[in-house]
Amino acid sequence: LTEVYSSSPALGRYFRSAQVMKFSNESATVFYQLEFSVPPSTEEFMENIMNPEFIRNILRQNLYDED
Repeated sequence: LTEVYSSSPALGRYFRSAQVMKFSNESATVFYQLEFSVPPSTEEFMENIMNPEFIRNILRQNLYDED
């Protein structure tokens, strides 16, 4: 996760860390926490760049690119 987000053109400059909070071998589920350092936020910045769906899509795209 650290490499994915730190190398992202959209989020790399804001990314600070990634930490696995919980991992389940049974269901292959990982809960993680991402930390970003953002400039004084504007509503537009938070709605577009820091949108949870946008952040998930960065990871999804990286997974698709690896295939």
